[in-house]
Amino acid sequence: MFQIDPAIERQQVERVRAVRASRDREIWKRALDAVTAAARDGSNLMPPIIDAVEAHATVGEISDAMRTVFGIHEEAGTV
Repeated sequence: MFQIDPAIERQQVERVRAVRASRDREIWKRALDAVTAAARDGSNLMPPIIDAVEAHATVGEISDAMRTVFGIHEEAGTV
């Protein structure tokens, strides 16, 4: 079983906190709003996703923006 060294985990958490603290909140918010808007209107998601990454949005934040429109996929049980 794969286990992450707790020291490495703490370092990564601190890195994410530092990125979040240093980013321009307005640019970040606009970029995530653009991801949500593209998901709603069915346009190409890649340009707004790239803009969100460049605005230092995390993968989780980008995913959350899309989840607000698409929801969470749940596989149907098959036998």
